[in-house]
Amino acid sequence: MNNTSLSGGHLLVRCLQSLGASRCFGVPGESYLDVLDALHDTQGKLDFVLCRNEGGASFMAEAYGKLTGNPGICMVTRGPGATNASIGVHTAMQNSSPMLLFVGQVGTDLRDREAFQEIDYRAFYGSVAKWVVEIDDADRIPELISRAWSTALSGRPGPVVVSLPENMLTTQTNAAPCQPVVIAEPAPPQSSIDAVVSVLEEAKKPLVLVGGGGWKDSARHDLQQFVERNKLPVSAAFRFQDLIDNKSECYIGDAGVGMSPALQGTIKAADVILAIGVRFGEMTTGAYSLLSVPHAGCRLIHVHPSADELGKIYSPELPINSGPNLTMQALSRLELDVAWDSWLTECRQQYLNGFDAPKQQGPVDMAAVTRWLRDQLPHDAIITNGAGNFASWPNKYIRYSGKQRLLAPQSGAMGYGLPAAIAAKVVRPEATVVCFCGDGDFQMNCQELGTAMQQQAQPIVLILNNSSYSTIRMHQERHYPNRVSGTDLSNPDFVALAKAYGFHAECVNSSDDFPAAYARSLQSSTGAVIELITSVEAITPGKTLDQVRKS
Repeated sequence: MNNTSLSGGHLLVRCLQSLGASRCFGVPGESYLDVLDALHDTQGKLDFVLCRNEGGASFMAEAYGKLTGNPGICMVTRGPGATNASIGVHTAMQNSSPMLLFVGQVGTDLRDREAFQEIDYRAFYGSVAKWVVEIDDADRIPELISRAWSTALSGRPGPVVVSLPENMLTTQTNAAPCQPVVIAEPAPPQSSIDAVVSVLEEAKKPLVLVGGGGWKDSARHDLQQFVERNKLPVSAAFRFQDLIDNKSECYIGDAGVGMSPALQGTIKAADVILAIGVRFGEMTTGAYSLLSVPHAGCRLIHVHPSADELGKIYSPELPINSGPNLTMQALSRLELDVAWDSWLTECRQQYLNGFDAPKQQGPVDMAAVTRWLRDQLPHDAIITNGAGNFASWPNKYIRYSGKQRLLAPQSGAMGYGLPAAIAAKVVRPEATVVCFCGDGDFQMNCQELGTAMQQQAQPIVLILNNSSYSTIRMHQERHYPNRVSGTDLSNPDFVALAKAYGFHAECVNSSDDFPAAYARSLQSSTGAVIELITSVEAITPGKTLDQVRKS
């Protein structure tokens, strides 16, 4: 206890500062006015990024957590604000990103009466968050905020939801702010490392599969050292391509949506899989068809910081409860007695053979645009995308190398790319941040251009406009050919819209015009929106719409 009395809202902000928070994203609400009042005095230390919709705010917080490794903080009001924000919580859970969502709540004196905008947040968020807590005693704020921070970062990183009753926030307390917390990462015992060596040295066709949250730059470096020293092919789980330099001779592609037949064959053929940080999601396993359940059909070594993930789907021969950083630190020292050169060469060559997409029909050929762009991106560029067929271009046809990062939703959430790009510019204003959007995807959160303008955090946004919800159209045409229903889009003037938000903007109708448009965008001090006119006929990189109908 101390001698200084603070309101609950002010104590909460002090706790966040003590824990190391420097940014929070949100939409204001009367249910947490005392927190907003406290943030008035922390500008430049703990800044509130004012967003236009709670869904966009929660996406920004998730992207912040994935990019920095510290919990992304989102603040929203009760009821509609909380329900809007749920999309970012779900994305943080599936991405394994640390996040704290603070939700204003009705006063404790009104609870359980279906008061105005009242929701039981434990019930509402129970299946999509690591932990949900309601603080009804201001004296317990330091205890519960410290626990929330630790929970978001420990084991498998993920989202924690904290409900804040309005009258609790205005109650005076003498409790002292919490102190910084130290997060324990489980380490692999030497016996497990010895067992890894034993299993790998008996392998003929090994495969390393990496993914999940909590990776530091040092672990990325150690991963590359380990696989290159031992000639191990490595694949990234769905949307974790940035865990290893894609130019490495050991990288063989990403196991995600649109996985190449060659990589599917590699996974099936592998006699040992060393999976590090992977939760074996549907996309990475080909809807659980590439490996049998519960026994994978090969020797499986599964390393994960959360014991709950070990054996959840596949029963590993060697389960190791360990975090990625300490695991890779131990593995990077190994020099195995093996001869896998021909297996690695085969896997790598299959990846290279399938890397470039054929020429695309329509005004703008995205194969040409992406091929040009990947050669121009700086070593520390950040790429973001939402969900849709357009995401194949940043996910499949850009080689992530150096310190380049990919921010993308494992949840398949549309509208993620723009908020994520804004968060990236908030964190690293000097970086080149390029967001890929579809025309439908962009309109899910296009109002966040206002957030970018206000924060002067303006990325380069590429809108691939084919006037269609093309992922759904693709499935529609495959199952119901020539019966288009509910997937054609009538779009606004994207250039005019972007200019209204202060962005440089232009429309590109030819692939040849893209380099000059991109150069002008780089020179813009207010970010840029480039509308790329594409054809719905080029519905996927590998198949035209007509070919989909016949498939």
